[in-house]
Amino acid sequence: MKKILLLTAISGLMLSGCYSTQINMSMGNMRLVTSSANPQDVMDFATKTCKSDFYEGASFLSKAGKEYRFKCVKAEENEVLIPIPGTTIAPAEAK
Repeated sequence: MKKILLLTAISGLMLSGCYSTQINMSMGNMRLVTSSANPQDVMDFATKTCKSDFYEGASFLSKAGKEYRFKCVKAEENEVLIPIPGTTIAPAEAK
């Protein structure tokens, strides 16, 4: 019985360390991301998502609760990539 309670407690702690991140809306170059992760993980996720859609990266627009709004930016638009305050955007990998 003690082993079952111990396993239940440990698995509960492990699950509390997990978080979810998902794109709720993708319209043109705008992305709405809902996440319970820390801001740097959200910024990395948004940047990776935008790059997979052939953009240079994600530029942070706003945050409301667990919802983050981003704009995917193309290199030829001469726009600056803005990170979530307190986070950084990883430098582009050499090709």
